[in-house]
Amino acid sequence: MSKVFIIAEAGVNHNGSIELAKCLVDSAAEAGADTVKFQTFRAEKMTSKFAPKAAYQEETTSGSESQLDMLKKLELDSNAHVEIIEYCRKKSIMFLSAPFDIESVDLLDKLGLEMFKIPSGGVTDLPYLERIGSLGKKVIMSTGMADLKEIEEALDVLTRSGTSKEDITILHCNTEYPTPVEDTNLAAMLTMKKVFKANVGYSDHTTGTEVPIAAVALGASMIEKHFTLDKGMEGPDHRMSLEPHEFKSMVEAIRNIEKALGDGRKKPSKSEAGNRRIVRKSIVAGRDIKKGEIFTEENITAKRPGSGISPMRWHDVIGKVAKRDFRKDEVLTL
Repeated sequence: MSKVFIIAEAGVNHNGSIELAKCLVDSAAEAGADTVKFQTFRAEKMTSKFAPKAAYQEETTSGSESQLDMLKKLELDSNAHVEIIEYCRKKSIMFLSAPFDIESVDLLDKLGLEMFKIPSGGVTDLPYLERIGSLGKKVIMSTGMADLKEIEEALDVLTRSGTSKEDITILHCNTEYPTPVEDTNLAAMLTMKKVFKANVGYSDHTTGTEVPIAAVALGASMIEKHFTLDKGMEGPDHRMSLEPHEFKSMVEAIRNIEKALGDGRKKPSKSEAGNRRIVRKSIVAGRDIKKGEIFTEENITAKRPGSGISPMRWHDVIGKVAKRDFRKDEVLTL
């Protein structure tokens, strides 16, 4: 990818409403994201009735419902997927979704997705990884909670199953919602790039925009960030998501960082070329010099502008004879 690929993570912030999902698509497109990402799952295929909620889910949803009941309200069926995908086409933004179970993998494949997002919880799910790997599509894999050995094993499963390593992007991630800044450990992204020699990016769950922007400066090729229409809405993920104006500001900052990173070659830029004559120095007369005098340390000096002989040729000028008169501060010629 020639630029950072920005994923607007709508996730389950649609609260089960297709109309709200479309509003999220509108917001992601207006912000300039490359794709808007949802989550595809069948709650009963994803979690058991005995599974507890995460601590952040306990704080942001009803305490009387189980994780299973919470997730059932956030499902999008196949018809909803078709409608949202078509709406994304109209808005000229890519549709992406993270399947959380094999049945959902098959649904997204049937719907024609060319890129699959593996959530952090899928890194250690062998049958799930094998199914995604067998599709031979592009894969994005979040790695929250995982160590290097687990990531290596997941990559081996994907590649053995039929996915090219060049088509896999590994996202550094922390799955605490929101993530404390001190637990972000962005340097781990660079470690993964070095160890696995793979494309790397960052999936962010901090509350601000500083960390994903810093990840881009470090070399992330992909950024994923949750967003919502209103942080005050009911639901597990709204509170740690960005609102539309915040997400748009993050996208703009990332695009500016891309420009600032440049091509890595150290050379004068077009914008500064005109300053060379003004800011750099030339060898000039330190006092009035008569024709026939010898240039010495006592009668020459270096001053702006840089339109004459560079001071780097100082020793070439010393000892030469003045071929004409020079006034003090006049640029010398030989």
